[in-house]
Amino acid sequence: MTIELIQSILGWCAVINIAVLGLWALFFMLAHDFMYRLHSKLFTFSVETFDVLHYAGIAAYKITIIVFNVAPYLAIHLAGR
Repeated sequence: MTIELIQSILGWCAVINIAVLGLWALFFMLAHDFMYRLHSKLFTFSVETFDVLHYAGIAAYKITIIVFNVAPYLAIHLAGR
């Protein structure tokens, strides 16, 4: 496996994960009530708790993308110069 292939894989992983993050955030903003009704059938919690859980999940997912996809991609790109 070459460095170029690893860099390409990390780049595409970042793109896919950022798209998933964007869809999650967009769906959370535009279909909040639908999501809450769906989740409240499975779990018992308030709207405030639901919002905190999703906000924290989005933040954790974003940090994970940066740490495991974007930072290694940039490190390989900068090391190749």
